[in-house]
Amino acid sequence: MDQTAAKRVLPFDVTNRLVLAVAVPMMLAYLTTPLLGIVDTAVVGRLGDAALLGGLAAGAVIFDVVFNTFNSLRSSTTGLVAQAHGRHDPEEERAILMRSLTASAAFGVVLICLTPAVAAAGVWFIDPEPRVAEAMRTYIGIRMLAAPLTLINFSILGYVLGRGEGTLGLLLQVLLNGANISLSILLGLKLGWGLEGVAWGTVAGELLAALAGLFIVVRRFSGMARLTAARVFDIPAILRMLALNGDIMIRSFSLLAAFALFTRQGAQLGTVTLAANAVLMNFFLVAGYFLDGFATAAEQLAGRAVGARYEPAFRRAVWLTSLWGFVLAGASSIIFLLFGERFIDLVTTAPEVREMAATFLPWAALTAVTGVLAFQMDGVFIGATWSRDMRNMMLLSLAAFGLWILTVGESLGNHGLWAAIHTFLIARGLSLLSILPRRAREAFA
Repeated sequence: MDQTAAKRVLPFDVTNRLVLAVAVPMMLAYLTTPLLGIVDTAVVGRLGDAALLGGLAAGAVIFDVVFNTFNSLRSSTTGLVAQAHGRHDPEEERAILMRSLTASAAFGVVLICLTPAVAAAGVWFIDPEPRVAEAMRTYIGIRMLAAPLTLINFSILGYVLGRGEGTLGLLLQVLLNGANISLSILLGLKLGWGLEGVAWGTVAGELLAALAGLFIVVRRFSGMARLTAARVFDIPAILRMLALNGDIMIRSFSLLAAFALFTRQGAQLGTVTLAANAVLMNFFLVAGYFLDGFATAAEQLAGRAVGARYEPAFRRAVWLTSLWGFVLAGASSIIFLLFGERFIDLVTTAPEVREMAATFLPWAALTAVTGVLAFQMDGVFIGATWSRDMRNMMLLSLAAFGLWILTVGESLGNHGLWAAIHTFLIARGLSLLSILPRRAREAFA
């Protein structure tokens, strides 16, 4: 596309209806992901062994640190496709997807080869009790086999969301997590495979979703002109994607490192504390995946506005997605405070875990309110592909989190751990908000 075309302004209106068309389906879609975590926790929790529950929690954290670091493939694909969509460049949308799928397959194979090292590093970092460590190695070893499938699913979802196709994204996520949940229950409980069954159920679910997503993409592109290799493997475009992925990977790794450190510090306080915190983190995950619906809307609409070079749409997208996010966060916290203990009793049968989780419930319930701005600003910066700023502010927030834990937090026990999480979330949101006006002026100058 020539320079004149790239600078052409392509106006469009951002309305509540347009925001909700992306946000609502994706809220429902993302909700199925923590439901998977809840079901996995409940399946293992019903075995009545705190060590297995701790192993699942610790293994899931390491899995998330490794694989969700590569969620940059989803985020970068969404931002780049949204901007191409805003420029009315469907050929580039397809090229972006092909680049992303190629990277996903390559990274996935590498991760499978690194499974023993990942498991060893995870046990070293978490430093759990021996039986927890054994369960942790088992879980990681099985789930890592799904690496290429998981990353391919990230790329396909990123393409779909970049085009604003929230309903299709919902269907793909329901298939993925619905299969995971069903197979985890079948293999883990019905067939008696326990923790191994939960892990194998996840692998099978990833395979089904990847096959469905690839079928949809191939069928959609079948009637279109074939992309040339030169277009797909355009060097400047690939370098831009790699730079964007690198920044988002650092941001994602830092985010997950904070929660891994949270889990590690909880493990040092004992197996019961580790298990109770694992149960309580589901509250943050549920709220987070709800809030991610509006953050995804911010990604798509902010990216589309930047691609169209239309500042009024950008400002409107930031305002409406943030407003809806704060309303939802407040409602989520109230619901968690009112009904949280019932959820705790449903998830685990261990009396000591129930008692401790109930004590720290208010901390977990309020993470939605302190975290909403971080979610929304991440969405805006991903869509606009201002990845360097997002990376730098995340590193700053991680430093504040670590400093709190190593100083004030250690003397406060588990209360200090939860206070550190709130400090981390607030720092992320406010730091990005502080630089948003300057970046917007530069982008639309």
